[in-house]
Amino acid sequence: MIDNFALAISHGLMMLAAWLLLRRDDLDKEPSRHDVARPEKGKRGA
Repeated sequence: MIDNFALAISHGLMMLAAWLLLRRDDLDKEPSRHDVARPEKGKRGA
C-alpha cells in the first residue's frame, strides 16, 4: 500500500511540474537581438 502511495505522489508531482512548465507563456517565444536589455553607458554592474 505504501509503495503504491509513494509512486502515486511522485508521479503526480512530476505531472504537475510538467503541466506547469508547458503552460508558460514564454515557452514558444524566442527573443530577438532587439529584445535583449543593454546596460546603460556609464553604469557598472556590481
